[in-house]
Amino acid sequence: MILRRIEGRRRDLGGGFVVRRVLPVAGQRMVGPFIFWDHFGPVDYAPGERFDVRPHPHINLATVTYLFDGEIFHRDSLGSAQAIRPGAVNWMTTGRGIVHSERTSPEVEASGQRMEGIQAWVALPKTHEEVEPSFVHHPADTLPVIEQDGARLTVIAGTAYGKQSPVGVVWPTFYVDVDAKAGASVDVCTEHEERAIYVASGRIALTGGEVAEEATMLVLEPGAKVEWTAETDARVLMLGGKAMDGPREIWWNFVSSRPQRINQAIDDWEADRFGHIPGDDDERIPLPSDPRPKA
Repeated sequence: MILRRIEGRRRDLGGGFVVRRVLPVAGQRMVGPFIFWDHFGPVDYAPGERFDVRPHPHINLATVTYLFDGEIFHRDSLGSAQAIRPGAVNWMTTGRGIVHSERTSPEVEASGQRMEGIQAWVALPKTHEEVEPSFVHHPADTLPVIEQDGARLTVIAGTAYGKQSPVGVVWPTFYVDVDAKAGASVDVCTEHEERAIYVASGRIALTGGEVAEEATMLVLEPGAKVEWTAETDARVLMLGGKAMDGPREIWWNFVSSRPQRINQAIDDWEADRFGHIPGDDDERIPLPSDPRPKA
């Protein structure tokens, strides 16, 4: 029932901020529309310390920020300015291009915080890659919740278990957060073609004996009936959707079905042709030195 086991790879993004990077990986570029998956934290910031991701661009994808702990303040070139806290969803459709930053607010910096969460990207279908960019914040209390014996399931995006998230997806998608007590069992819904389970904390066992611990993603066989049981208290994300409409190129913060489009975005960032963020326009992340995609 398991196609692939992926262990999160530690990446230091600078300043001691370490993530476990799961997608993409050799042999598994996507699960449904999910093309990028970083688990960041838990990390503790003392009073006076801050988290800062300077302005940077994206194209042809949607970013999904979901926190377990802490707060991040989002700004973008549309003029959006929004704090995100645990259980809420920031869904940013980048379309033809957007610039955003993610930082610590002065109030949170003054008090300090513990921060942990998931940064995911979903590819947009070819018909929507160049749509107008948009940003929508969904408070935690707007997301559907399913209470089971010992487990609380929150439908972050898409459809699952007969529920539909208010997040506006444009491709068949599912994304579910499960907060499970030791001994709780959960069936993975079978309505979606491609599915994976990610263990953010704790340890789970699948029917048949497969065990997964923190920072492990299990990619499941299409259509397989899968049940998992929390051997300890566990935080588990279930994700996937319909197989994407063709491969995607990923280079730095750019995703597209067309390598030449990524090269255009590289030129645009270098030439300062992307938009600017109101109130956060004094610095930005430079392009990496990686070779460009072959057009």
